[in-house]
Amino acid sequence: MSLSTTTHNLVVLASEGAGQHGGNHDSLSPYLTGGGAFCVLLLLLWVTTRLNRDR
Repeated sequence: MSLSTTTHNLVVLASEGAGQHGGNHDSLSPYLTGGGAFCVLLLLLWVTTRLNRDR
């Protein structure tokens, strides 16, 4: 199996999957997901600055 055949098969598989569901799940809210990611990143930033004692 060549690389171009594999790539073509993957593209066809991905386009079939996206056509069925539209790519969005009904229970996912973009604002809730983005807000949660933002809070996690702020928590990681806070932990990193607290543990960086060699300044």
